[in-house]
Amino acid sequence: MVDRLFTRRRRWRGIGVAVALLIIILAASAFVLLREKPLRIDPSDPNQVALGKRLYATACASCHGVSLEGQPDWQRRRANGRLPAPPHDANGHTWHHADAFLMRITQLGPAAYPEGYQTDMPGFRDALTDREMAAILAYIKSTWPADIRARQNRLNVTR
Repeated sequence: MVDRLFTRRRRWRGIGVAVALLIIILAASAFVLLREKPLRIDPSDPNQVALGKRLYATACASCHGVSLEGQPDWQRRRANGRLPAPPHDANGHTWHHADAFLMRITQLGPAAYPEGYQTDMPGFRDALTDREMAAILAYIKSTWPADIRARQNRLNVTR
C-alpha cells in the first residue's frame, strides 16, 4: 500500500515537472517571437538607409554602379545572352517591382527568375542577412524621387 502511494506521488511529480517545463518553453518561444520586429524596408529610416548605403558599396556597387547607375547598355543582351546589371536609380526598372520580389531576387539571384532566364546576379542569402538586404533596398529606395517611391509603394499594397 505504501509502495503504491509512493509510486503515485512520483508519477504526479514527474507530470508536474513536465508541465512546468512545457510552460517555460512556450513562454520563452512567445517572448522571442514577440520581440522579433517584422522585416521592413523603410527608406525614411536614417539608420537603415545608412547601413544599406555601406552594404551596397561593398556588395552591389561593383556591378550596379557606385551611383546606382547600372552597367552601360543595360537593356541590350550581351553575346552570352545575359543582360548587364540594371541601374537602381530612377532611370532603371527596380521600382517597377514590389519589395517582396526585390527581396527574393536579392536572396536567390538566378533562382528567383523563371527557368531558362540567365543572369549574372548572384544570390546573397548566404552572404547577407535578410535585415542587411532590406537595408540595401531601403538605401536604394531612399534615392528615388517621391513620385517614384509612391508608385512603388502602391505595388506593395496591392500584392
